[in-house]
Amino acid sequence: MTKRVRLLSGGAAQGLVEALRPAFEVESRCGIDGTFSAVGAMRDKLVGGEPADLVILSRALIETLARDGYVDGASARDLGSVATAIAIRRGDPRPALGNREALREALLAADEIHFPDPGRATAGIHFANVLKELGIADQVAAISRPAPNGATAMLALAESTALHPVGCTQATEILATPGIVLAAALPPGCELVTTYTAAVTTSAGAPGEAMALIARLASPAAADTRHRLGFT
Repeated sequence: MTKRVRLLSGGAAQGLVEALRPAFEVESRCGIDGTFSAVGAMRDKLVGGEPADLVILSRALIETLARDGYVDGASARDLGSVATAIAIRRGDPRPALGNREALREALLAADEIHFPDPGRATAGIHFANVLKELGIADQVAAISRPAPNGATAMLALAESTALHPVGCTQATEILATPGIVLAAALPPGCELVTTYTAAVTTSAGAPGEAMALIARLASPAAADTRHRLGFT
């Protein structure tokens, strides 16, 4: 397999890319070199000159990158929307999370809170704001466990030996991590649903292969896979 398509992606899409990778690589005879992390970090890599054929980021970032000439806006395709959600370890009691006050109580009852980079990750930025809006940011600072991205945060939650750890990140990253379960999406007043969009970069060395990968990720045939992995 001599051809490679280089991908920079938010972690929310990693499970989808990995699920569709085998069929794509067999049919296209093109491998995927994927880097997955916080969307802000992936944007910075692209803008900083890291070679990439396509990116998968939030729709808002794709629109900005298209305006600034880093991606081809005409190539952009939405893959779906993803809710930001609360995770717990498999087997732990599921906390009540149906409203803002229940979420506040659940977070105050935790002894570790795992979440992605509050400076560059979509879910991390939002969750940090939720903590402030709930008035508990200072109270939970000592038990907060930020990580570079959602996948790393959820792995840390799965491996935690604390008594009552919880986590928050995109639903797709929760569903892709063994050992944890999705307890609930963030409740009304705290919710965030993010649309993820794929686009070919204007510096792509393999634009045809990049478009073929986008077509597969966004195809009607992959709808069931997207839904199973947390996209709506």
